[in-house]
Amino acid sequence: MDSHSIQQPTIATGHKLAAYATLYRDELLQSILPFWVKHSKDAINGGFFTCLDRRGQVYDTDKFMWLQGRQVWCFSSMYHNVAAKLEWLDMALHGANFMKKHGRDAAGNWYFSLSAQGQPLIQPYNIFSDCFATMAFAALDKIQPSDESKDIAVSTFYNILRRKDNWKGVYNKAYPGTRPLKNFSLPMILCNLALELEHVIGSEEVDKLIPEVIHEVMEVFYQPDSGLILENVHPNGSFSDSFEGRLLNPGHAIEAMWFIMDLGVRMKKDNLIQKAVDIMLRTIEYGWDKEYGGIYYFMDIKGYPTQQLEWDQKLWWVHVEALVALAKGFVLTGDERCANWFEILHKYTWNKFRDPEYGEWFGYLNRRGEVLLSLKGGKWKGCFHIPRSLYQVSITLESLKP
Repeated sequence: MDSHSIQQPTIATGHKLAAYATLYRDELLQSILPFWVKHSKDAINGGFFTCLDRRGQVYDTDKFMWLQGRQVWCFSSMYHNVAAKLEWLDMALHGANFMKKHGRDAAGNWYFSLSAQGQPLIQPYNIFSDCFATMAFAALDKIQPSDESKDIAVSTFYNILRRKDNWKGVYNKAYPGTRPLKNFSLPMILCNLALELEHVIGSEEVDKLIPEVIHEVMEVFYQPDSGLILENVHPNGSFSDSFEGRLLNPGHAIEAMWFIMDLGVRMKKDNLIQKAVDIMLRTIEYGWDKEYGGIYYFMDIKGYPTQQLEWDQKLWWVHVEALVALAKGFVLTGDERCANWFEILHKYTWNKFRDPEYGEWFGYLNRRGEVLLSLKGGKWKGCFHIPRSLYQVSITLESLKP
């Protein structure tokens, strides 16, 4: 992999990208957040509806705990970082109260989904409900400090760490011992979760966790020969020539790289930042659909057919997370490749995903870039990736302004 030394962003390119900062902030404040405030709040039962059609009408009332947590995190963070708007505080508290009342089993594990009224529907098989509950209550504690929020965030976090080597537990379908694999998703999220929790668990605990997650992401799952990150590897980091072992999820790798950039800034490690930028660019180049544009959802590192039939769809979160990574990469390293790709991704993403008629953005496109599902939210898409990305891009590019 080529290595490019960190340099100051060129003035001309910096000015060009800085012009996007206001556009991204305006979209966040005028389109995205108002859509969720207006349409998602369940005023009767508490919590949020996330299954919203193009116009914002509710088409299913099930509540998915990881999306409840993400939305509490979002409105808490916007209140803390953007403006102390009372309607954002109200949204955060509204969601958090529902989560506290209904979200966990007796052992403190967070359910995957609930009915509208808060009755459990799907068991806590998915640790990402716990990850985003942790983020939610840590963020809420920043704007309305309480022992209860701190306790929920901290106890859930340590529960995640206890479960991390077999996080599905009794819900794991794999037969033990035949082909043990570990998945990239959790160490990737822990990169970000550590910083989100620092004010409640303390810098010393974060400093102990960071080297481990960086090693996992940048040494264990990263493959130097290809310059790419695998989704699943054997416990010792070796390659598994199987559907799961050959799997690439370009969006996960790209998103993780901006988490690593943030850790590199914290640790003052330019070499780590540059390695993250190089991996991110390599992943975008490899994952880019050269015929229709956009980044593939799933790929096989050997070029074989994937078992995921949706492999060639173009998803909202992949593209907006790539915009964050490219913006940060350019600001931190001055690498012109980041600026060039930002322009390409910006044009594709804003032209294809944004809905100028009804607000918010579409989530799912087919390979050709046509809207596949007109929903604005569902079981997997909620109030998280787009608002977080718009905020991150806007503040990152704002730093380029003279």
